[in-house]
Amino acid sequence: MLAIILAAGKGERLSEITQNIPKPMIEFRGKPILQYNIELCKKYGIRDIFINLHHLPEKITDYFGDGEKFGVSIKYSYEDELLGTAGAVKKIVKESWVDGEGKSLSNKVTKGQHNFYVVYGDQISNFNLDRLKEKYNEHDHEDSLMGVVAFHYRKDVVHSGVAEFGNKKKIVRFIEKPQPGETKSHWVNAGVYYLSNSIINFIPSAFSDFGRQVFPSLLERNLSLYG
Repeated sequence: MLAIILAAGKGERLSEITQNIPKPMIEFRGKPILQYNIELCKKYGIRDIFINLHHLPEKITDYFGDGEKFGVSIKYSYEDELLGTAGAVKKIVKESWVDGEGKSLSNKVTKGQHNFYVVYGDQISNFNLDRLKEKYNEHDHEDSLMGVVAFHYRKDVVHSGVAEFGNKKKIVRFIEKPQPGETKSHWVNAGVYYLSNSIINFIPSAFSDFGRQVFPSLLERNLSLYG
């Protein structure tokens, strides 16, 4: 099982702190935030991890190395310019996932193979990752299935990505940073996904963000996302 942990952001809202340290490397209770995410993946049997880098990348690579001392295998993807949450995933899949013959898995995938987790590396969660995969498997018969998104409840949603749901928690609308009164939903994107490999076909090669571009575009195409 594979996971991509997103760790390239500059953390501009915390600029006084993040001038000298990447946001995911800020310590909480004695450990960098990113370490909690790596340990979360390991807890659920995910040993192969890709991490994207941009701001002060050596702070991350020097600390985690190849991941051996944390019980995982880590590979890194450096971005000269930020690609956004979805663009980063596209780059990693396109450049890093190869089969035994050296052929890119992004060009040779079978439905259900090489599905993967995405975890935002600048936050801490104890979310049960198995629940996302179980939810995905409930709907795996749908050819249009793109993935499952974790959500958490938040009273004030104006600074968040928010979803509205239909039957069986199928996402029918995704709104990034809604205006006051734009939605009655308080379910906020938690930045933890389990995604079909086929979602890569719907991510642009340039900068793109899951909440702003990719998820709304999938819904417009009548492709399926669940919460």
